[in-house]
Amino acid sequence: MAARRAVGRALKAVDHAAEADARAQVDAAKRALGERGPVWWTDGAADFNRHMARNSPYADWWSAMT
Repeated sequence: MAARRAVGRALKAVDHAAEADARAQVDAAKRALGERGPVWWTDGAADFNRHMARNSPYADWWSAMT
């Protein structure tokens, strides 16, 4: 969040160099968190997003949770 606040301060000050630096910091943080960069959903794994847990490979886990 510090980098996002720095972007706001740079925009208010109309400091283009500081804005570019702050945006680079935001990008680095997002990449470190996995929000940007290579996508994970093209790894070939099956997508069970629209399946009920009890009707998926997670059925045992789901029955233990309920």
